[in-house]
Amino acid sequence: MTAFRIVPGDFDDARVAALLAGHFAAMRSTGPEESCHVMPLNAMREADLDFFAAWDGETLAGVGAVKRLGGGHGEIKSMHTAAAYRRRGVGQATLDHLVAHAVALGLTRLSLETGAGDFFVPARAMYARNGFSECEPFGDYRPDPNSVFMTRAL
Repeated sequence: MTAFRIVPGDFDDARVAALLAGHFAAMRSTGPEESCHVMPLNAMREADLDFFAAWDGETLAGVGAVKRLGGGHGEIKSMHTAAAYRRRGVGQATLDHLVAHAVALGLTRLSLETGAGDFFVPARAMYARNGFSECEPFGDYRPDPNSVFMTRAL
């Protein structure tokens, strides 16, 4: 398996912007807009989050972020693997990095929202393998049949 270099992401890098635009479009295509909680690039720039990019040499393989929610709680945002890198360990490497980063920040809980449809089955399985379990909506989220909420203690 390739060892990916995971470093703070640069929103001004055209490769990062393109991957995030693809992520945004893909997420918006999976369900109704009101059920889609993907953050557009400009919102990510302004949010209180730490954004990371996973690189294979000079090729962007994936991205992910940790958003601080307060009270020791964080949220995984915008986890996305480039199509050419799916099923090659990028998602796991990125998730490992985000969890370690959350621990280093002193967070005690990490949660996420993902889709309920078939498109999201691999992501939900990866999160479950890593100790995340389904939970009630958190933060500003509300119950939604198109969303699955997951959490784990750190």
